[in-house]
Amino acid sequence: MNTLGPLVLGFLLGSIPFGLILTRLAGAGDVRRIGSGNIGATNVLRTGRKDLAAATLLLDGGKGAVAVGLGAEVGDGPYAGLLAGFAAVLGHMFTPWLGFAGGKGVATGLGTLMGAAWPVGLAACGVWIGTALITRISSLSALIAFAAAPALASWLAGKPEVVLALAICGFVWLRHWANIRRLLDGTEPKIGRTKKDQ
Repeated sequence: MNTLGPLVLGFLLGSIPFGLILTRLAGAGDVRRIGSGNIGATNVLRTGRKDLAAATLLLDGGKGAVAVGLGAEVGDGPYAGLLAGFAAVLGHMFTPWLGFAGGKGVATGLGTLMGAAWPVGLAACGVWIGTALITRISSLSALIAFAAAPALASWLAGKPEVVLALAICGFVWLRHWANIRRLLDGTEPKIGRTKKDQ
């Protein structure tokens, strides 16, 4: 199977820092200089621009889903799309254009799951939304959604999707290490606040 092409394509797609690009184009400044310094939608929301946060969410999720589709076209094996999607998550987390810093992979990870097996992605999004409505904590919602994703994949898809969900879950949890510490300390802020969370 040709794996290099899908991996490179997925990584490059994932590395597009939409949150940073949108906030700069809109005159909202450098999103890395506010809140947590993260380029994801939750931190973009701290600019006060809900429209930019929504656009970032959709574009970051979209690049994961698109990576899966294009990877399947470029690769010559059944799992090329899954590899490309995973690479997109890594590209978002470790963006080479930003010194290999980046986001925490939540939207891109959910988009990748949606592209790989839409029932799994949709169910994981449902878990995120439900948890967010109850707790109002973005990071906790992400942690629970991705922890549930492998089980959802085993129920709604197959073994390749389970492996993909496990891999994404592992990296998302690693990138949320500081959030986990604040959750344990009881200091993790809720959605919409200006302290560090996401």
